[in-house]
Amino acid sequence: MKAAIIGGGVIGGGWAARFLLNGWDVNVFDPDPEAERKIGEVLANARRALPALYDRALPEEGALSFAPSIAAAVDSASWVQESVPERLEIKHTTFAEIQETLDPEAVIGSSTSGFKPSELQRGAKDPTQILVTHPFNPVYLLPLIEVVPGDNYDPRAVAWAKEVLTGIGMYPLHVRKEIDAHIADRFLEAVWREALWLVKDGVATTEEIDEAIRMGFGLRWAQMGLFETYRVAGGEAGMKHFMAQFGPALEWPWTKLMDVPEFTDELVDLIAGQSDAQSGHLSIRALERLRDDNLVGILRALKKNEAAAGNILNTHEATLPLTQEADLPITVDRVIPQTWTDYNGHMNEAHYLEAGAQATDAFMVLVGADADYIKAGHSYFTVENHLRYLGEMKAGERLRVRSQVMGAQGKKLHLFHFIENGDGHLCATMESMLLHVSLETRRSCPPLPQVAEKLVAFEAAHAALPKPEGAGRAIG
Repeated sequence: MKAAIIGGGVIGGGWAARFLLNGWDVNVFDPDPEAERKIGEVLANARRALPALYDRALPEEGALSFAPSIAAAVDSASWVQESVPERLEIKHTTFAEIQETLDPEAVIGSSTSGFKPSELQRGAKDPTQILVTHPFNPVYLLPLIEVVPGDNYDPRAVAWAKEVLTGIGMYPLHVRKEIDAHIADRFLEAVWREALWLVKDGVATTEEIDEAIRMGFGLRWAQMGLFETYRVAGGEAGMKHFMAQFGPALEWPWTKLMDVPEFTDELVDLIAGQSDAQSGHLSIRALERLRDDNLVGILRALKKNEAAAGNILNTHEATLPLTQEADLPITVDRVIPQTWTDYNGHMNEAHYLEAGAQATDAFMVLVGADADYIKAGHSYFTVENHLRYLGEMKAGERLRVRSQVMGAQGKKLHLFHFIENGDGHLCATMESMLLHVSLETRRSCPPLPQVAEKLVAFEAAHAALPKPEGAGRAIG
């Protein structure tokens, strides 16, 4: 599949990274002579961050090219993402150039944060080909995409847009009625207006306002949103109690949302100066990396708890196939996240164990001892592990585990995991002994026949392999 990115700024670069790292070929057109460098830097950050969200390998990265013209960029593209400046006349000119040569079955998504589809479609060769697909920065990490087709739309194009966006790990939110600034940016604008007044009136600095958000409700909003947060605030009585208790506050003169301070030079200088004092010691790229590391940590926590945006990651990850090799199954193929590293800069010893445990879990799925098997009352319990640490592994490196069956007779299962980096260098081994258990009696018992048969087949296939070095060793 091929995507064309028209406009390679912060948002366009994020789109390019999102498509590329999900296996799409990408053509970029941007007249900026620095576009290739800027997108290269964004892509470097994306390569570091996005794979760390997943416990399976993303598809092989697509090919990136820079086109000399819009026509060349959209040639053979099935998706075009427009991210040019927020000026309607520029967008109209851009759409006209795109539609001169674009496949009529392709979709044109606009990253606009404010314009309505009817405004974008005005005068277009085929208005129904143009949709608003408004992302949030960083595009390569945040899943939300506001899909706004407007009143004049082709259901096929909308369905295709949702399919594409879901396929690259995003969450398309279908905005059923077009409105200026769509949904999410209307909230942001309200907060932005109030923040300007708080700074102008000397109530708070830029840093104090940011602390109020990131130390408090920002973390709640990340996984509960607005209404669910307020429902919880209502306690056991729920949302109705919250509304009755706090509804009258809407009539109090707390905010100035309908009144905007004049954008004077003094106000701009005040805010810029405070922001420089707050964050000027860090480069933009350093701030982006800090942001990305924090988002990865938050999103992985949500992923583990199957909550909010974490569910989107889990759904997408389930579509990524496990790698197979001729001799041994690849039970883990992933990138090491920054959260797995310690003060020495390499992977913490506990996460070698976690990698081995993930390999055991993946092997269980291969032989049918999966979630449904556990629900039916049977499982394998690990009773002993032996780890050998043979080499350093660092954040951003690829981690692969190959698993060998050493024995699978009766209640016992004996596994040996080879933990390797992306170059195939052996960095650790983990030997595991497991017992099959009835979850009803909590006692060991033979596995059910469908699992036992697969285990015996693996044991027979691996019997001719040499005994791994280090197998059967104990401390000392």
